[in-house]
Amino acid sequence: MSVATRDMQAGSSGLKAVLIAGPTASGKSALALELAQKAGGIVINTDSMQVYRDLRIITARPTPDEEALAPHRLYGHVDASVNFSAGAWVADATKVLAEARAQKRLPIFIGGSGLYFKALTRGLSAVPPIPAEIRESVRNRLEHGGVEALHAELAQRDPVSAERLKPRDRTRIARALEVIEATGRALPDWHREGLPPLLPSGEFSALFLAPEREQLYARIDARFGVMLTSGAIEEVAALAKRQLDPLLPAMKAHGVPALIRYLRGEIGLAEAAEIGRADTRHYAKRQFTWFRHQLPEFEWVKPEEARGWVMAQTSS
Repeated sequence: MSVATRDMQAGSSGLKAVLIAGPTASGKSALALELAQKAGGIVINTDSMQVYRDLRIITARPTPDEEALAPHRLYGHVDASVNFSAGAWVADATKVLAEARAQKRLPIFIGGSGLYFKALTRGLSAVPPIPAEIRESVRNRLEHGGVEALHAELAQRDPVSAERLKPRDRTRIARALEVIEATGRALPDWHREGLPPLLPSGEFSALFLAPEREQLYARIDARFGVMLTSGAIEEVAALAKRQLDPLLPAMKAHGVPALIRYLRGEIGLAEAAEIGRADTRHYAKRQFTWFRHQLPEFEWVKPEEARGWVMAQTSS
């Protein structure tokens, strides 16, 4: 008998929350929806890209028909112009968790963003919001001076962060400088003063859906092709017209940068599609590694065993 099955013998009434994680295209959404229908649950998005309303197709958000089958929360509720963070997600998730408990519904957190799950179960650093003018100043310096100059500046002001980051990691270098400019304190200092977890140990049961790699990569490739014929190009074209900061998270969703290059005439559609597929496969590989090392409390389950795991949540 698996750990999950032993833990679930008492049935869903004894559960505080269920966490379903896994690499992209592993079948998490279908699994969460089945559990929500059987247990009267609320499906809570735990994916950093599916929060953006501009990107339903390219991020494989649940369809309107799927969302109608059970309550879904935190999907498409953020504009692409927002630099949404794990801290902002936790604030939103806190409200949804309270809603689920008030309605006596099973909270089902589902997604592939390891940092969101870690914030949910381990807590989060207490970095305050960054003023817009500071963020804009740092981004302007990055745009005009280049990432190397920004990294050199960070090395002088926050050598610990500079050493940890790759010299061309534009987003994280900018973030570290924004924090020290806004607060006068380095990012590692804030990390030592964390906020408590929303779901402490013992208040959840967690699964990581782990398909065979080659099977998963084939699904990723096929799904990207379906996206292209289902409106992803038009979706990205509408986003590109907004001329948003390319460093914003929504502008870096897998497939978006390559499709923008295609729309500008810089590359062909076949090349853009292959870049999108490759980026997604690489991301899936990183998801396996991240969860294995960062969140060992997740039980790894093969897709063919996942339905049994779901049934264990609802057994009495």
